[in-house]
Amino acid sequence: MAEKKKKKDKKWIQKAIDRPGAFTAKAKKRGITSAQLQENVLSNPEKYDEKTVKQANLRKTLVGLHKKKKEKKKEE
Repeated sequence: MAEKKKKKDKKWIQKAIDRPGAFTAKAKKRGITSAQLQENVLSNPEKYDEKTVKQANLRKTLVGLHKKKKEKKKEE
C-alpha cells in the first residue's frame, strides 16, 4: 500500500506543468535564459504577473529536484 502512495506522490510534477515550454519561451522572447528570467522574477515578483511568478517557482523546484537526483546517482 505504501508503494501506491509513493507513485501518486510522483505524479504531482506532471499535473503542475500545464504548458510545457511556456516559461522558456518567455525568456527567449526577452533574449535571456530561463535561469536569468527566474532570477529576475523571484527578485522582483511585483513586476510580473502571478502565472509567471508561479512558473519561476516551479522551475526553481524542478531544478533543485534534478540536482538532488544527479547527486544521488553519483553516490551509487
